[in-house]
Amino acid sequence: MSDRHVFEVVSTRDVHVGRILALRVDEVRMPDGSVHSREVVEHLGAVAVAAVDEQGRVVLVHQYRHPLGRRLWELPAGLIDHDGEDPLGTAQRELVEEAGVEARDWSVLVEVAASPGFTDEVLRVYLATGLTETDRVHMGEEEADLEVHRVPLAEAVRMTMAGEIVNAAAVAGILAAHAALSGAAPTRPADAPWEDRPTAFTDRA
Repeated sequence: MSDRHVFEVVSTRDVHVGRILALRVDEVRMPDGSVHSREVVEHLGAVAVAAVDEQGRVVLVHQYRHPLGRRLWELPAGLIDHDGEDPLGTAQRELVEEAGVEARDWSVLVEVAASPGFTDEVLRVYLATGLTETDRVHMGEEEADLEVHRVPLAEAVRMTMAGEIVNAAAVAGILAAHAALSGAAPTRPADAPWEDRPTAFTDRA
């Protein structure tokens, strides 16, 4: 609607600029004319992969996440942190590095806004099928502790609904993969437009 309020940014300042994210404070004009501060975490953006084999098993990784202080069940995933790398290339790279798996067929399942109240982080989740095993690449100290499992997709859905899987991309990706593979909803092409892909942090470079 043309008469809807435009939330004008009156001013902005950086609080922190790191390797994978930045924190800025925007002063934003509200519909009543007042100006209020909004803290925004800029993020590189990320991808995750629901890789499902011919036996109907989804590839899950079990790894330590320090902010929560425990190991979480997740999909293979990673930051879009290579210059010029497209999201699909990132997803293919991460699937090999974390799980030692390559896939023949790729499509888009969902995009997940991690917490849009304070961050522009949005993850794209792919469906990968036609899997073959390859050498896994250990890229860092966290990956050295990472365990890879293949779990029946129905069991992964149960784990999600039971609160055993809480990672946002994994929850969305597992449920979306189940929906797609059961015929409830179609996937999108692997190169489908990504309207909300984060750009603010990479634009700083």
